[in-house]
Amino acid sequence: MVMAGGGGGSTYLLLGGSGAGKTLLVKRLQKLSSKDGAKDLGEPPATLPTVGTNLTDLQIRKKITIRELGGCMGPIWSSYYSDCCCVLYMIDAAKPTQISSSCIQLLSLLSAEQLASVPVLIIFNKIDLPCYMSLVEMKSLFRIQDIIACAKQPITVVETSARDGNGLSNVMQWFHSTTQCD
Repeated sequence: MVMAGGGGGSTYLLLGGSGAGKTLLVKRLQKLSSKDGAKDLGEPPATLPTVGTNLTDLQIRKKITIRELGGCMGPIWSSYYSDCCCVLYMIDAAKPTQISSSCIQLLSLLSAEQLASVPVLIIFNKIDLPCYMSLVEMKSLFRIQDIIACAKQPITVVETSARDGNGLSNVMQWFHSTTQCD
């Protein structure tokens, strides 16, 4: 699913651990940003784990490019920081065992000098799946309020289910509020 990307628009970096739902999110956002997309999302499309990077263009006020980096690329995410205007960071809310690694990755990207003024959207995905820990508890373990208070960049937190579409309107709203970042 590599699509034309780059030149002429703004690049948004989509990061998160393996299996968090990044590819499905991009496919859903692509459908929502199409002319007939808001009517019905339909069944979730099939996805495969991203190996490397996918570029997907969306038309939201203007053309933006989402650069999705596979979770296995975590060690080299920083080499893509200088080429983005905004960051989306996805967390699998159905896997509390990944909280510590997700938190470390998040803190690492928030402390990167190149991202000091870049808006960040933290997405707790898979809220439709049963989990033995509530989102309130998960956010408490993440210390989201402390992270937001200490971060240099503007941070927005949303809860989504890329599978059933719940919360995707909040992601689209965030895109609309950040499309002026060039």
